[in-house]
Amino acid sequence: MTSSRSIKVLLVEDNPADADLTRETLEMSKLTIELEVAIDGVEALRYLRGEGEYSGSTVPDLILLDLNLPRMDGKQFLAELRADKTFRNIPVVILTTSDAESDVVQGYSLGANCYVTKPVDLSAFQTIVKAVEGFWFTVVKLPPPGIS
Repeated sequence: MTSSRSIKVLLVEDNPADADLTRETLEMSKLTIELEVAIDGVEALRYLRGEGEYSGSTVPDLILLDLNLPRMDGKQFLAELRADKTFRNIPVVILTTSDAESDVVQGYSLGANCYVTKPVDLSAFQTIVKAVEGFWFTVVKLPPPGIS
């Protein structure tokens, strides 16, 4: 991205340690990244729709999505997201511990833009987050926010 505006990322992650590590890794970036965290699919949809405490929220440039979430899991969230014309063009990176082939296939079938398995090693996790950041924010041309 060559724009000087900040990049907005919605992280849908219920594990506080993973959310904190993702935040800390992105804060080391030379880019200006605003990270919002939702702990499940229900909260993420409320954020996207600007409901309740999320009134005035802005559409993110990218969603980082865990699959294993309470209330509404990542697959259900992704299906709802892609069914809504307002949000269907937001790139979604599945970032999860599952490396099950069925989850990978279903993730892409539901409209994920890529599927990344979280490593358990701390430095490997940071490397993955930096690689996702580098690819999605310096290589890829993202659609303007709010364009469907």
